[in-house]
Amino acid sequence: MKRHHSLATGVAVATLHVCFGNELKKFVSSVNELTPDAVQVLIAADKLEKNLVKMAVADAEDSDDGGKALIQEMIPFEAEAVISDLVKSWVRTRVERLREWVDRNLQQEIWNPQANQERVAPSGVETLRVIDETLEAFFLLPIPMHPALLPELMNGLDRCMQSYILNVQSGCGSPSTLTPAMPALTSCAAGTKHGVFKKKEKPNTVQQKNLHFSDVDSTDPFGLPQLCVRINTLHVIRKQLDVLEKRTILQLRDSGCVVDDDDDNVPNRLGRSFELSISACVQGIKQLSEAAAYKVVFRDLSHVFWDYLYVGNVSSSRIEPFLQELDLVLEFISSTVHDRVRTRVITDVMKASFEGILLILLAGDPPRAFSVQDAATVEEDFKFHVDLFWSDGHGLQADLIDKHSVNIKGILHLLHTDTESLITQFHLLIEDNYNPSGKTGKTMLPLPPTTGHWSPTEPNTVLRVLCHRNDKAATKFIKKNYNLPKKL
Repeated sequence: MKRHHSLATGVAVATLHVCFGNELKKFVSSVNELTPDAVQVLIAADKLEKNLVKMAVADAEDSDDGGKALIQEMIPFEAEAVISDLVKSWVRTRVERLREWVDRNLQQEIWNPQANQERVAPSGVETLRVIDETLEAFFLLPIPMHPALLPELMNGLDRCMQSYILNVQSGCGSPSTLTPAMPALTSCAAGTKHGVFKKKEKPNTVQQKNLHFSDVDSTDPFGLPQLCVRINTLHVIRKQLDVLEKRTILQLRDSGCVVDDDDDNVPNRLGRSFELSISACVQGIKQLSEAAAYKVVFRDLSHVFWDYLYVGNVSSSRIEPFLQELDLVLEFISSTVHDRVRTRVITDVMKASFEGILLILLAGDPPRAFSVQDAATVEEDFKFHVDLFWSDGHGLQADLIDKHSVNIKGILHLLHTDTESLITQFHLLIEDNYNPSGKTGKTMLPLPPTTGHWSPTEPNTVLRVLCHRNDKAATKFIKKNYNLPKKL
């Protein structure tokens, strides 16, 4: 053939390439989805093209242009690009199906702690299962470019899981929405407070409520049982996402795409798997735990806490009823929430109840008032409160309890302080913060703003102790300087 044409082999190869290319175009146009047969044909076409190009180059080695003109006439099959497009379409289809599945199952989820032994939402378990199966199916695809196309799949799965997680925590509330609104400052009408309550015949009795946490109320998707299930679900998801990431790296290695020496570099090259979902889990557990804590303290137990504790007479409305019911709540949490997040939830309950005590002492509504003598009773109640969470060493760590007790202990010190000393301390704080020393004695003191950061060295905190002080000296001081309305 060389006698008839100097590049006979090259011409024959180019002709074969064109003919096969035309047939391949017809085949590709008929392929609508990724199938093993389609991938096999495309991989074979890619190998054929590479061999044909090698033959053409070898045949034209002695030609003037080295066979460049001939090679340029061979329009590439682009088989790898076709495979890549088919895989991307496969990924988009799988991700869209998962997204629809997540939305549908979330609408049916009732967050029942008795649904399974792990006390997690079936929808969460199924979402993890579908993601796992999708990854397995991806690695079973007979393609040579798993590492290049895996990030797109992982990103799609990550966003689906993130959507699920955000829905799990959506609408659960927050400390700011579950805490009672801060009432306006008022002064205590010394010597008449208890008479008012007697006149209205408001007994210091506890309204009884039966807390049946084992009964799931489908009308309240954010009851304590449901919140516990939501917390468990996010914890399990967070843990399983790490497992899926490690399994993905192993599958890459087993598929022959990664050699053993590159194992340590795989996470860096692929990027952090499920980064959005993991971050959402961490934030979601935090939000759900706080919501559960504040809902328990300020909603579920309001009848023995916010609406009862120290209302009227301090000695006849003490903390014992609240602690009795709170103990039942803690038992339920301990038996329901996963042990790896249980301490966090119980800690949040403690923090919420401690914050509630501060609000009752400094911003209690309905009206409360405290004498210096009441301070010992309140302090004893707080000791009982702390003991519940300490639980003879079987509960929270002592240093953790002490850390969150600091503010209350500071306020208890103010409750023990006599009125004249409190007034002196308040004057000093006002001078340090507002410097009104140049004003006349008849001018009323500036009203320090409510910051919510309660502290013995914060002017508004000391002022509130004076407003809740049940004696004539405090009432006279408040009236002279602020003329606040009296509690009724």
